[in-house]
Amino acid sequence: MSTILIAEDEARIASFIEKGLRSAGMTPTVVADGRAAFDYAMTGGFDLLVLDIGLPAMDGFAVLRQLREARNHIPVIILTARDSITDTVAGLSGGADDYMAKPFRFEELLARIRLRLRDTDRAPEATVLRHGGLSLDLRSRRADVDGKTVELSAREFALAETFLRNPGQVLSREQLLSRVWGYDFDPGSNVVDVYVRYLRRKLGNERFVTVRGVGYRLAE
Repeated sequence: MSTILIAEDEARIASFIEKGLRSAGMTPTVVADGRAAFDYAMTGGFDLLVLDIGLPAMDGFAVLRQLREARNHIPVIILTARDSITDTVAGLSGGADDYMAKPFRFEELLARIRLRLRDTDRAPEATVLRHGGLSLDLRSRRADVDGKTVELSAREFALAETFLRNPGQVLSREQLLSRVWGYDFDPGSNVVDVYVRYLRRKLGNERFVTVRGVGYRLAE
């Protein structure tokens, strides 16, 4: 049974993750500040750390840096409300194995946790998604269009990643809201349409096809 350390100071989110992991057959432990996160992780009793950035006492970046300086290689998934490419790159460059922005969908977090827990001798997941001249590097969170780098916010990147994982498939607005905006999305929101416009402007208008009355698909 996998043991997961959750470093999260928002009680509602910590409880949400803890309950979900228990239901998935894992053993979660919650701590609410960075100092405790570092101390618990250093015990060697955990298989993975879900690490919030905005922790009291010591922020997540400092926790991650000190763990790696101590040669502690516990897999770390950063989970944070910060929505900038700078923070994303800083976390991954600092030694994190993955990065998720809040709000999030639990099923996606669980999938990423299971991925990081896989045996090292199994084939690694592709870290670059490509489709029709568009590529997304999942580790550096960099987007390239026909060889040119385009800066995306964390939410824009997550939406683009969802499209690239489902090329040609029609995705409803509700599916996109759930997968990208997570557990507290508003079903009546037009945020999907707004962000699709952002992606069209940055990545190419012709790539994202409107399916009237349903949603959107990434062009073949």
